[in-house]
Amino acid sequence: MHGFSLFGRLAAALICAGLLAGCQTLGQVGLIQSTVTAQLTPEAASSVASDMVGMLAEQAGPGNTTIRFTPDGSAFGQALHVSLQSWGYAIVTDQKTDEANILALAYTVDEFEGAVLVRLSTLRFDLTRMYKPGADGASPVSPLSIRQHGSAGTA
Repeated sequence: MHGFSLFGRLAAALICAGLLAGCQTLGQVGLIQSTVTAQLTPEAASSVASDMVGMLAEQAGPGNTTIRFTPDGSAFGQALHVSLQSWGYAIVTDQKTDEANILALAYTVDEFEGAVLVRLSTLRFDLTRMYKPGADGASPVSPLSIRQHGSAGTA
């Protein structure tokens, strides 16, 4: 019964996160503002960012895309910046660019019952996953959720 309770809570968290993500719109103006409300160690932030950028590469293509995002100064924002660069992505923050060739990226990191819910958002798709922080980093505790925006078949 104890194992079911943990599974039940995790399932409820994922359902709530999915419902909340469905209620939140990006509108015509652009992405949400990147925010981090969960406290992560640099090791946990780095392992989460590395895993999420690997998933991003599967959707956006590995290293041949320019990413525009504004880090918020958190450990996760810094780790995400480093991880994107290590995967070969060019990164722009404030510069004026040709928007047609840029993938705008925003992120949220929230705590929920001892786990961390991480979402990378673009105008084309959202990637969401839960992680359990530990002493050496963080481990995924949920499957990756991919939500496509717009027409099917475009990533």
